[in-house]
Amino acid sequence: MNAKIIAVATLGLTLTFLVPADARSEGQKTYKVKITNLTAGQPLTPPILATHTSRAGFFKIGEAASEGIRQIAENGNGAVLLQALGEDSQINEVVTGTAPIVPANNPGGTGFESSATFTISTHGRARYLSYASMLICTNDGFTGLDSVRLPKHKKTVYTAACDARTETNTEDGVVIPHVGIHGGVDLFPEVHGWSDPVTKIEIELVRKHDGD
Repeated sequence: MNAKIIAVATLGLTLTFLVPADARSEGQKTYKVKITNLTAGQPLTPPILATHTSRAGFFKIGEAASEGIRQIAENGNGAVLLQALGEDSQINEVVTGTAPIVPANNPGGTGFESSATFTISTHGRARYLSYASMLICTNDGFTGLDSVRLPKHKKTVYTAACDARTETNTEDGVVIPHVGIHGGVDLFPEVHGWSDPVTKIEIELVRKHDGD
């Protein structure tokens, strides 16, 4: 891993990775990213966010899911994706959540929040943000952003549910939009179902370090 800083942040674990010197020439920027769960009954695993250049990303609809995305979608395991990000020189900074993000009307009284706010930095050509979380009450469903351009000031974007299609029932491994919950032994559409969008992402520039 090429990490040069590992620090525990208030709302997550922050890892900053080395990037080529020419990608660091424009100065550093710091963003606030707020993720809100918009579903009625789908908790999300602690998010993984990364800032990076245009040569990196998390997933693409219609293409095979990476092993890192497969592990998140099937098991909520972010370790494989974190390792891959740590080995990619195009990644600037990675931030991970420490708790699930639950629906706002969560009836279970778990004490978890329906939104979480993270601080993440970038500089040079690392002008993009990606994010991923598992939809916990699914076989291999997840949600996330891939290579969203960071704003000059602020922007709001929304994420849809995706199906990694890596479980035994659909194991072609190509990411597609998720069709939702059909029901089964312990999952019920009226409880665990959703309609897109799944999350609301508010991105705001909070500091620009000119001359860094």
